[in-house]
Amino acid sequence: MVELQITSTIDGSKEPVLFDFPQGKTNVPLFVGLHTWSFDRFNQVDAMLPLCQERDWALLLPEFRGANLSNNPRAQQACASALAIQDVIDAVDTIAQNYAIDPTQIFLMGGSGGGHMALMMAGHAPNKWRAISAWVPVTDLATWYGENEKYAPHIAACCGGKPGESTDIDRAYQERSPMSFLDTIAQANLYVHHGRHDPSVPYTHTYKLAQEIEKRNPKSFYFEIFDGGHQLRYHVAFKWFESQLKTENQKTLTG
Repeated sequence: MVELQITSTIDGSKEPVLFDFPQGKTNVPLFVGLHTWSFDRFNQVDAMLPLCQERDWALLLPEFRGANLSNNPRAQQACASALAIQDVIDAVDTIAQNYAIDPTQIFLMGGSGGGHMALMMAGHAPNKWRAISAWVPVTDLATWYGENEKYAPHIAACCGGKPGESTDIDRAYQERSPMSFLDTIAQANLYVHHGRHDPSVPYTHTYKLAQEIEKRNPKSFYFEIFDGGHQLRYHVAFKWFESQLKTENQKTLTG
């Protein structure tokens, strides 16, 4: 993999990404992997790179302002801020403009904090992705603040304080929570997975999200509560992504 610097179209900052492209290939699907809550762009390399290389897919691992932790000096820029969301979009657009990527075959996957970010990307750019796979996601930051003492200080660092401290802080919790973007999320081709025995993010986050999405008559929404914990099942996600690939015939018929 190589490290590239992507210029933010919002604040002009240079943001790092990791990128791998199958040499000699054209019209390549692009797989975008999102890091988890407490880590950075490197934490999905070992799991995602071999699966992409087996399929001759390009792999993009954006940073989107780093870990959602209080020791991140840019914590308020992380955790699905407007800057972080644009970082992912800018990275995808830059790669698509400079490499032989098939723009109709862009896949997105994240788990835990990456699952939260995957849902936020669905909430802000639902039609950019051929398919989105979100695993054990946080769907409501204010709710999670009250559920997980270990992560509460980090959530507060990202959102500027505790829930209820001010109108601006409460707005930050709302603006960074997928439950605030249900109408748009319902437009995405989305599969959400959650372990019934998840000790970190209760499965009720996904269950409540699914109940609300179903009220909006989604065209392509799937979810499961599986017998497991706080985990990403990569082979399950890749198998679903493969089933979503457009064939050449389908591309011709759909323009």
